[in-house]
Amino acid sequence: MKILVLNCGSSSIKYQLLNMISKEILAKGIVEKVGMKGSFLENERIDGDKVKLEGEILDHQAGIEYVLGVLISEKHGSIKDLDEIEAIGHRVVHGGEKFRSSIIITEEVIREIEKCIDLAPLHNPSNLKGIYAMQLLLPKVPQIGVFDTAFHQTMPQYAYMYAIPYAIYTKYGIRRYGFHGISHGYVSARACEILGVDINKQKIITCHLGSGASMAAIYKGKSIDTSMGLTPVEGLIMGTRSGDLDSGVLTFIMGKEEIGLDATRTLINKHSGMLGITGVSSDMREIQLAAKKGNKRAKLGLEMFNFRIKKYIGAYFAGMGGLDILVFTGGIGENAHDIRKKVCIGLEYLGIEFDDEKNSNTHRIDAVISKDNSKVKIMTVLTNEELVIARDTQKIILDMAKSNPNPGLSRSIIPTE
Repeated sequence: MKILVLNCGSSSIKYQLLNMISKEILAKGIVEKVGMKGSFLENERIDGDKVKLEGEILDHQAGIEYVLGVLISEKHGSIKDLDEIEAIGHRVVHGGEKFRSSIIITEEVIREIEKCIDLAPLHNPSNLKGIYAMQLLLPKVPQIGVFDTAFHQTMPQYAYMYAIPYAIYTKYGIRRYGFHGISHGYVSARACEILGVDINKQKIITCHLGSGASMAAIYKGKSIDTSMGLTPVEGLIMGTRSGDLDSGVLTFIMGKEEIGLDATRTLINKHSGMLGITGVSSDMREIQLAAKKGNKRAKLGLEMFNFRIKKYIGAYFAGMGGLDILVFTGGIGENAHDIRKKVCIGLEYLGIEFDDEKNSNTHRIDAVISKDNSKVKIMTVLTNEELVIARDTQKIILDMAKSNPNPGLSRSIIPTE
């Protein structure tokens, strides 16, 4: 079974074409600057063939047309015909309280995703554009929605509720949802697989650190708390997002600067975080370079970033009554050995015994970076959200095929392994 995975952002389309029988990524790539000048597509095939195509890509449908075109092109293609694509898996950021697991996309499901736009105005509209486009371009191919919020739907009510009038929660669904759930779920399971332990007996903290960053407390395989909230702004300091912030700060700034809701939303989402603190960049690599050159604000930003992670580790340790595995993932978590070191040093009283030599030699690999006698296993695990989406998509399609041999949803749904 060949599955196309789409992750549509506001001006980008990330994609992978996977063969679920051979477990191979046949092609992967990205469409950048959708709707802007200088838009382009980059595609890499399994044999290493790479191509960059530049052109006028006005919207997501045009971008996906580019993707489908390169996948079947004679020179750079990975398949001969679009009929080989048997299902499409979409990353959907916000599923609200409605979706606790992945689901086949129907008109009713689309309406429910649309209802969540107010909760994720920067993400859900883009995710929906990919779904709408595929309805037009490959109308007979089933589409599956895989939700970033679903993994965190196991949080207990006392963890996800805000201390606001309960009536506001019931009226608008204002509560903590959490994000990066696809990644947190994958790396926690993968860590246990590598260590050869039962996830249902483990207390795990996962740190997904990238431009967007979040942490999760995973107890016996289920998320019981996470750092992001109603939106992806809460929690850790991120590239351009503020993270945890006294709500009174917002009303204070709005009054002093005489700005409205839209400007305030832009302030905390686009101009805050590491960019706002350092004035250097939202890119951690550039900030680290500036800090090494003596930039005081860059140093301050790094100290704040590391300290916030350390605080959440302590909080989750207390919440779970201990810790067995600490996992770092995401672009920063997988690459920035200095940050991993600064976060872990000083946590020996929690049973975290950090091995600096192992850590220094670890770069974008699955590895244990704690001392052999460490009570808590510290790990780097490469996240693979696309694989999770593809697996969920395959499972749903095969389950449907078994329950109804002729579901009428796809040109070819074959129950393969």
